[in-house]
Amino acid sequence: MNAPQAAVLAVDGGSTKTDAVLVSAEGEVLGRVRVGPSNHQLVGIDAAMDTIGEAVADLTRTAGVDDDAIPLFPTGVYCLAGIDLPIDEARLAPAIAHRGWSHDDLLYNDTFAISRAGTTATWGVGVVCGTGMNCAATGPDGRSVRFPALAELSGDFAPGGSWLGLRALGLALRANDGRGQPTLLSDRVAAHFDLPDPETVLTGIYSGELSYNRIFELAEVLLNAANEGDQVAQGAAQFLADEVVAFATAAINRLDVAHLEVEVVLGGGVFDTAYEGLLSRVTDGIHANAPKAVIKRLGAPPVLGAALLGLDAIGATDAAKQRLRAAFTL
Repeated sequence: MNAPQAAVLAVDGGSTKTDAVLVSAEGEVLGRVRVGPSNHQLVGIDAAMDTIGEAVADLTRTAGVDDDAIPLFPTGVYCLAGIDLPIDEARLAPAIAHRGWSHDDLLYNDTFAISRAGTTATWGVGVVCGTGMNCAATGPDGRSVRFPALAELSGDFAPGGSWLGLRALGLALRANDGRGQPTLLSDRVAAHFDLPDPETVLTGIYSGELSYNRIFELAEVLLNAANEGDQVAQGAAQFLADEVVAFATAAINRLDVAHLEVEVVLGGGVFDTAYEGLLSRVTDGIHANAPKAVIKRLGAPPVLGAALLGLDAIGATDAAKQRLRAAFTL
């Protein structure tokens, strides 16, 4: 019996890691690899392409693909962080085509991978809330919606965990200097970094002794305080939840699916919290606009969504998609 042939190269590229898989038309996983970041906004286009190329090289070796044959695969699905505006696609499309990895190149923002990984249908809404926040959606008629997701520059009032961590520090500082209400964050923020007080944390970040990127860690500190009943922390978490609702509701309304059982998939580390108030506020807010909406947490890696988008594109059978999902569902 001949070995199954790779039909889809699927890539989920992010700011910290890139996952890639090879899949046959029958939904069999022929190879899977994880490499470094491929967000061109952070590392540049050439470096992003080199990272994806590293993943492709590993996969071709694993699957025994002849790397002299260009293109290597019939279909490539590239769900990449940083594809926020049409100009990003215009820059990345020729760079990907130049590498010759796939005959048909399909480019998406990585949030589309989250949406497709979590939905049972080929359409639905995905909201990712990790370091940042974004939303992408596809309607039953094939129309799609996405947002620039460029933080304050694009009107995002609470753009993800980085904002939540920064708010945690700010609330701790305000509580100590009299501008704000008492909060557990006054002690928790400093303790997280093993420092005496929030002012020392601020000084460390200002001086560069403490990396600014570590502010994201305080998102979990804030959510834990909220879970313990701290009203100040709860207020910040609820503000973030309202931003999630704003994204999802806008996508639902733009696709005219508020009357349907639209699936809304929530992905990203911020949703992995014991503070039930965050998820309940998101659920209630979405249901106020779309009563039949089905809200669910992502239960599979986003690269599954990229691979499913590829199987959708080649007209694979439902059995093939079920086989693929069974291989990836956590």
